[in-house]
Amino acid sequence: MSSVLDVRDLRAGYGRVPILDGISFSMGESEFLGILGHNGMGKTTLMKALMGRIPSTSGSVKFLGAEVTHKKTHDRSRAGMGLVPQGREIFPALTVLENLRMGTAALPKEDHGIIDKALSDFPRLKRLLDRPGGALSGGEQQLLALARCLCTQPKLVLLDEPTEGIQPSIIDEIIDTLLAKKAAGELSIVIVEQNLEFLTSLSDRILRIQKGRIVGVVDPHDLDQHELLGA
Repeated sequence: MSSVLDVRDLRAGYGRVPILDGISFSMGESEFLGILGHNGMGKTTLMKALMGRIPSTSGSVKFLGAEVTHKKTHDRSRAGMGLVPQGREIFPALTVLENLRMGTAALPKEDHGIIDKALSDFPRLKRLLDRPGGALSGGEQQLLALARCLCTQPKLVLLDEPTEGIQPSIIDEIIDTLLAKKAAGELSIVIVEQNLEFLTSLSDRILRIQKGRIVGVVDPHDLDQHELLGA
């Protein structure tokens, strides 16, 4: 299996405050990799560092074999990395359709088929195309954030706390859609999530993070939720 993402001894933080303390892992094509840890352990910082939203202070990040450690966020996006951040970060004053068009803005030319494909992945959005993003429910906003990310045609998606504050029916929709993409070999995904059922439903492996370090790797099919929580 060829490597999609190869992270070696990654260190990053905020100003003089170190958060990531030598993170190392690799993941292959079409792999769904879970990241599990308590609040404040460095999960979101890891996602931001992988996407270039905060600079790394040392270490290496390779994407599809190419060094991206010091690349800007937009360069990583053009290379095929996508982030659905915690909090979603949709454009509340823009309509759903306009938000989706923002996802295609960096592509060489507008392709309406890309947006149509995103809407077929998340059909709940079809009836909401003219509605401002800020008027959507939390779950609908999460679907929009995911769909907008997919409009960038990523090869790797970084998914940060996607189930936070959304209803179970939409969580099920997200699981079904992502599993279909996994079966089709369309995506690799890194998932940061505290909803253990969601995480174990999607992940091939789960990395445990503690105080900015990877402290273990678990097979989600071999462990129940009590073991994961106590890990």
